[in-house]
Amino acid sequence: MSKAVLKFIRLSPTKARLIAREVQGMNAELALASLEFMPNKAAKVIAKVIASAVANGGYEPEECVISSCRVDKGPVLKRWKPRARGRASRIMKPTSHVMVEVTEAKDK
Repeated sequence: MSKAVLKFIRLSPTKARLIAREVQGMNAELALASLEFMPNKAAKVIAKVIASAVANGGYEPEECVISSCRVDKGPVLKRWKPRARGRASRIMKPTSHVMVEVTEAKDK
């Protein structure tokens, strides 16, 4: 089993979890191929983390399975935007922590 972690990525955890749930339990090679054609920013980020987890274990992508792909909430950057009549409204810029665990495939 090998792991890879990417912290403090400027990406909404809610949007990233949609992609993470799709690839969980997939073969790493199949997951990387399907993430390549998804139009989301989260797909590119998660693909990089999966590739890193595969490389950390010294595996080939076709011989391992994504056992867990987790996206946790990171700190939120709080910004202000000027509004009418001297007021200000808050802009929340969320960050995420992406964790991927890869294990060797059992059916060889």
